[in-house]
Amino acid sequence: MKFVIIGVFVVILIAFFYLVWKAAQNWRWYQIVPVCILMILAMLFTVPTAGVLKSRASWHKKKEELELQAAQLKSENRVLKYGDATSGKGLTDLSRQVAKLGIEAGRSWRGLRMTNGDSQSVILNVVPDEAVIPVAPVEGEEPLPTLPLIPEGLVVYGLAEAINPQTQMAVPTFYLGEFKVTASTATQITLAPTTPLEEAQKQAIDSGKARQWSVYELLPLDGHSPFIAEGSAPSDENWLGRVDEELVKRLLGKRVDADTLQSYLDDGRRATADDPPLSRWIKVEFLKNHTENVDSTDQRGALDGGFFDGSGRAVDARLQRADGKPATFRKGDTILIQEIGSDEWIDEGIVKLLDRYYLRPLNDYRFILRHIRLRLSELANRTDELNEQKGQLDEAIDKSNGMLVANTEIKVKLEQDLNQFKIETAAIRQYTQEMADSLATMKKEMARLHKQNIALEMRLGQLHRSLDAGAGVGNLTMAVQ
Repeated sequence: MKFVIIGVFVVILIAFFYLVWKAAQNWRWYQIVPVCILMILAMLFTVPTAGVLKSRASWHKKKEELELQAAQLKSENRVLKYGDATSGKGLTDLSRQVAKLGIEAGRSWRGLRMTNGDSQSVILNVVPDEAVIPVAPVEGEEPLPTLPLIPEGLVVYGLAEAINPQTQMAVPTFYLGEFKVTASTATQITLAPTTPLEEAQKQAIDSGKARQWSVYELLPLDGHSPFIAEGSAPSDENWLGRVDEELVKRLLGKRVDADTLQSYLDDGRRATADDPPLSRWIKVEFLKNHTENVDSTDQRGALDGGFFDGSGRAVDARLQRADGKPATFRKGDTILIQEIGSDEWIDEGIVKLLDRYYLRPLNDYRFILRHIRLRLSELANRTDELNEQKGQLDEAIDKSNGMLVANTEIKVKLEQDLNQFKIETAAIRQYTQEMADSLATMKKEMARLHKQNIALEMRLGQLHRSLDAGAGVGNLTMAVQ
């Protein structure tokens, strides 16, 4: 191509000189010279003009590529910001979720290093690479005040951190208790437990095993979504989606009883008649437009009386609507509401029942931790009582064993006495039988003698009668003989 352009230039130059030679007869020198100069300049500026055109073509191509890339980036930015059916939620929705999680979790301070091993007064320092570096004040200006890391007097919750071998990140692994910030600087805080710590918590702190801490302003709220499998979608069979059974068993399998574990695995399924009333929810469809105030107007915190007021409206800011407006429902909308208290809407014709589902009652961890602590305290007291009763029972058993030994000796003696008593009883029975036999013999003899006496008495009677009749002395003597 380059040689073709050079050939065209040579032909044009030859044609130019031919035309000038033909016109030289009628032109003057001042006409020929400008034309020649113009031709030479035209030939000279052809090269930079070609370079400019080539550069322009390159930049134009680059411009088209950048415009195409800009359009693609705008499309990608729109997808990243708002999401689509393929990629799912966008940055806006995820930012809202992160903000919601931030509100639920409150402030947190991660990666704090414990410098002492005293469970009654814990000192935590910010690691050096995260420490606040004070800025040198400008000459003539007052230095900026140093803010404390955590406000003094704040009640916080401490957890021990450990490195996750899969992600190589520090994650909380053990609950260390509830503490109050007694002293705080920009790089160091001092914590004191608000209640007596459990033995395992004391051992973890005093032994130095809990070297790295996470400190949280609030305990997290319980939820259903953390246990739902990623990518799972709600369906008629499960309102929440498929529960990640492997995750639930890995996190809770060895820490809770079978009934509690099953409640996590059944979360979102269709309800049965055996489900507790508090876990029964119903899917309803609105038959007409409806507006409902779901946020309470009470100006108080959840710690002052619970998360809801007497009418069931949310008090805790973490449960209230972000815009603060009443919840609005349109005809045809479907939602899930608790079965208890839903009869009013159904009777008024606001909604109609579509299905029933089981939803695991959510836990209030602040209440649960306090309840567990009180329960452990009760069990400890009960253990002391049982140990005392066991000591008394052991003492009674020892005394009973002593009495049993003594009674055994008495029993042996009584058995010996019983044998002797049997011998004596047998001898007495034999003697009694002999005496009875002798008595019977004597009775027979006495009976014989009694008969004989009666006979003699009758003979004497006859004799008396004979005497009375005047019998002679001789007859009397003979009668006597």
